[in-house]
Amino acid sequence: MHFALHRNALDAKAAQTQPGKSVDAPALFPIQDRWIGAMVPKRWAKRAVTRNAIKRQIYTVSADFLHQYPPAAFVVRLRRDFSRTEFVSASSEQLKQAVRAEVQALMQAGAKAP
Repeated sequence: MHFALHRNALDAKAAQTQPGKSVDAPALFPIQDRWIGAMVPKRWAKRAVTRNAIKRQIYTVSADFLHQYPPAAFVVRLRRDFSRTEFVSASSEQLKQAVRAEVQALMQAGAKAP
């Protein structure tokens, strides 16, 4: 699996600490909704066109599944590279289908998890 799904509760406070005292800041996400982010590091996708193509697929697929999730902030993270020998072009249909299939499986598994 090339991707990982991370979740953060929306009611988490951004704690700011100063020497000798702790100050509570407002919530990180003021609106209770479902937030999705995509993280595709240069380490795993060297070319910008590849990173952008992967992010577009993540956003497109995740939009279909977000109604199954509770209000929270989610990040789909690419955690290893796609072989450049197998996927020569960033705009290839093979890469798009591979990314879509993995993100769909990830989002389905995440919707079933408690």
